[in-house]
Amino acid sequence: MADAFLNRLCDSVRTVPDFPIEGIMFRDITPVLSEPGLLREVTNRFVDDLAKLGWHPDIIVGPEARGFIFGPLLAERLGIAFVPVRKPGKLPAATSRVEYTLEYGSNTLEMHQDAISTGQRVVIIDDLLATGGTISACAKLCRDARAEVLGSLFLIELVGLGARDTIAPLKAHALLEFPA
Repeated sequence: MADAFLNRLCDSVRTVPDFPIEGIMFRDITPVLSEPGLLREVTNRFVDDLAKLGWHPDIIVGPEARGFIFGPLLAERLGIAFVPVRKPGKLPAATSRVEYTLEYGSNTLEMHQDAISTGQRVVIIDDLLATGGTISACAKLCRDARAEVLGSLFLIELVGLGARDTIAPLKAHALLEFPA
Protein backbone atom coordinates (compact mmCIF):
# COMPACT_ATOMS: atom_id res chain seq x y z
CA MET A 1 0.00 0.00 0.00
CA ALA A 2 1.33 3.43 -0.94
CA ASP A 3 2.07 5.91 1.83
CA ALA A 4 0.01 9.00 0.99
CA PHE A 5 2.08 11.21 3.30
CA LEU A 6 5.42 10.20 1.75
CA ASN A 7 3.98 10.64 -1.74
CA ARG A 8 2.79 14.15 -0.82
CA LEU A 9 6.14 14.95 0.74
CA CYS A 10 8.06 13.68 -2.28
CA ASP A 11 5.84 15.65 -4.64
CA SER A 12 6.59 18.80 -2.62
CA VAL A 13 10.36 18.54 -2.98
CA ARG A 14 11.48 20.62 -5.96
CA THR A 15 14.40 19.40 -8.06
CA VAL A 16 16.56 22.16 -9.51
CA PRO A 17 19.02 20.93 -12.16
CA ASP A 18 22.56 22.35 -12.27
CA PHE A 19 22.36 24.17 -8.93
CA PRO A 20 24.62 25.35 -7.39
CA ILE A 21 26.92 23.99 -10.12
CA GLU A 22 26.45 22.11 -13.34
CA GLY A 23 25.69 18.41 -12.88
CA ILE A 24 24.06 18.77 -9.45
CA MET A 25 20.39 17.92 -8.99
CA PHE A 26 19.52 20.18 -6.03
CA ARG A 27 16.66 18.95 -3.81
CA ASP A 28 14.86 22.09 -2.64
CA ILE A 29 12.72 21.70 0.49
CA THR A 30 11.31 25.24 0.52
CA PRO A 31 8.05 24.09 -1.12
CA VAL A 32 7.63 21.62 1.77
CA LEU A 33 7.77 24.55 4.17
CA SER A 34 5.14 26.53 2.29
CA GLU A 35 2.56 23.76 1.97
CA PRO A 36 -0.05 24.17 4.74
CA GLY A 37 0.00 21.34 7.25
CA LEU A 38 2.91 19.46 5.72
CA LEU A 39 5.45 20.55 8.32
CA ARG A 40 3.11 19.27 11.05
CA GLU A 41 2.83 15.95 9.20
CA VAL A 42 6.63 15.74 8.89
CA THR A 43 6.97 16.30 12.64
CA ASN A 44 4.28 13.70 13.36
CA ARG A 45 6.06 11.15 11.17
CA PHE A 46 9.38 11.83 12.88
CA VAL A 47 7.70 11.26 16.26
CA ASP A 48 6.16 7.99 15.05
CA ASP A 49 9.42 6.83 13.48
CA LEU A 50 11.41 7.61 16.66
CA ALA A 51 9.05 5.34 18.58
CA LYS A 52 9.38 2.55 15.99
CA LEU A 53 13.18 2.88 16.06
CA GLY A 54 13.18 2.72 19.86
CA TRP A 55 15.01 6.03 20.12
CA HIS A 56 13.95 7.97 23.22
CA PRO A 57 16.05 11.15 23.26
CA ASP A 58 16.45 13.73 26.00
CA ILE A 59 17.68 16.29 23.47
CA ILE A 60 17.29 17.03 19.77
CA VAL A 61 20.41 18.55 18.18
CA GLY A 62 20.19 20.42 14.88
CA PRO A 63 22.86 22.09 12.77
CA GLU A 64 22.20 25.40 11.10
CA ALA A 65 20.38 26.26 9.04
CA ARG A 66 17.75 23.69 8.19
CA GLY A 67 18.24 21.61 11.32
CA PHE A 68 16.82 24.75 12.98
CA ILE A 69 13.54 24.20 11.11
CA PHE A 70 12.85 20.58 11.96
CA GLY A 71 14.67 20.28 15.28
CA PRO A 72 12.73 22.74 17.44
CA LEU A 73 9.40 21.45 16.10
CA LEU A 74 10.32 17.87 16.97
CA ALA A 75 11.75 18.82 20.37
CA GLU A 76 8.63 20.81 21.24
CA ARG A 77 6.39 17.94 20.21
CA LEU A 78 8.42 15.51 22.35
CA GLY A 79 8.60 17.94 25.29
CA ILE A 80 12.41 17.92 25.32
CA ALA A 81 15.26 20.37 24.71
CA PHE A 82 16.62 21.56 21.38
CA VAL A 83 20.33 22.35 21.06
CA PRO A 84 21.55 24.39 18.07
CA VAL A 85 24.90 23.68 16.41
CA ARG A 86 26.25 26.74 14.66
CA LYS A 87 29.04 28.10 12.54
CA PRO A 88 31.88 29.82 14.47
CA GLY A 89 31.20 33.06 16.26
CA LYS A 90 27.40 32.71 16.37
CA LEU A 91 26.95 31.39 19.92
CA PRO A 92 27.41 33.84 22.83
CA ALA A 93 28.74 31.57 25.60
CA ALA A 94 31.71 29.20 25.83
CA THR A 95 31.67 26.65 22.99
CA SER A 96 33.18 23.38 21.92
CA ARG A 97 34.17 23.18 18.29
CA VAL A 98 34.95 20.62 15.67
CA GLU A 99 36.50 21.07 12.24
CA TYR A 100 35.54 18.71 9.45
CA THR A 101 36.34 18.25 5.79
CA LEU A 102 34.04 18.73 2.85
CA GLU A 103 34.47 17.60 -0.74
CA TYR A 104 36.16 20.91 -1.58
CA GLY A 105 37.39 22.40 1.68
CA SER A 106 36.65 22.38 5.38
CA ASN A 107 34.17 23.82 7.83
CA THR A 108 33.78 24.29 11.57
CA LEU A 109 30.78 23.83 13.86
CA GLU A 110 30.30 24.89 17.46
CA MET A 111 27.97 24.02 20.33
CA HIS A 112 27.64 25.60 23.77
CA GLN A 113 29.77 23.68 26.26
CA ASP A 114 26.91 23.52 28.76
CA ALA A 115 24.24 22.43 26.24
CA ILE A 116 24.44 18.69 26.92
CA SER A 117 25.17 16.80 30.12
CA THR A 118 26.99 13.50 30.49
CA GLY A 119 24.76 10.55 29.66
CA GLN A 120 21.97 12.46 27.96
CA ARG A 121 20.46 10.71 24.94
CA VAL A 122 20.64 12.72 21.71
CA VAL A 123 19.08 12.50 18.26
CA ILE A 124 20.53 14.75 15.55
CA ILE A 125 18.20 16.09 12.86
CA ASP A 126 18.83 17.85 9.57
CA ASP A 127 17.07 18.28 6.27
CA LEU A 128 19.51 16.36 4.08
CA LEU A 129 22.07 13.58 4.36
CA ALA A 130 24.54 13.87 1.49
CA THR A 131 28.18 13.11 2.32
CA GLY A 132 27.75 12.88 6.11
CA GLY A 133 30.31 15.53 7.09
CA THR A 134 27.96 17.83 8.99
CA ILE A 135 26.26 15.03 10.89
CA SER A 136 29.58 13.40 11.78
CA ALA A 137 30.75 16.74 13.19
CA CYS A 138 27.54 17.14 15.21
CA ALA A 139 27.89 13.60 16.56
CA LYS A 140 31.49 14.30 17.59
CA LEU A 141 30.42 17.42 19.49
CA CYS A 142 27.75 15.39 21.29
CA ARG A 143 30.08 12.48 22.08
CA ASP A 144 32.75 14.89 23.30
CA ALA A 145 30.10 16.14 25.76
CA ARG A 146 29.73 12.47 26.82
CA ALA A 147 26.22 12.18 25.42
CA GLU A 148 24.78 8.99 23.98
CA VAL A 149 23.99 9.65 20.31
CA LEU A 150 21.04 7.40 19.44
CA GLY A 151 20.88 8.24 15.75
CA SER A 152 20.13 10.86 13.13
CA LEU A 153 16.98 11.88 11.27
CA PHE A 154 16.66 13.44 7.83
CA LEU A 155 13.93 14.59 5.53
CA ILE A 156 16.00 13.44 2.51
CA GLU A 157 18.93 11.13 1.96
CA LEU A 158 20.94 11.40 -1.26
CA VAL A 159 21.93 7.79 -1.91
CA GLY A 160 25.15 6.87 -3.64
CA LEU A 161 27.49 9.33 -1.90
CA GLY A 162 28.62 6.94 0.84
CA ALA A 163 27.22 8.99 3.72
CA ARG A 164 26.11 5.98 5.77
CA ASP A 165 29.65 4.59 5.64
CA THR A 166 31.02 8.00 6.62
CA ILE A 167 28.77 8.37 9.67
CA ALA A 168 28.96 4.73 10.82
CA PRO A 169 28.34 3.51 13.44
CA LEU A 170 25.82 6.35 13.81
CA LYS A 171 22.40 5.17 12.66
CA ALA A 172 20.46 7.22 10.11
CA HIS A 173 16.79 7.36 9.21
CA ALA A 174 15.44 9.40 6.28
CA LEU A 175 11.85 9.92 5.19
CA LEU A 176 12.78 10.14 1.49
CA GLU A 177 15.61 8.91 -0.70
CA PHE A 178 16.78 10.50 -3.95
CA PRO A 179 19.68 9.51 -6.19
CA ALA A 180 22.74 11.73 -5.79
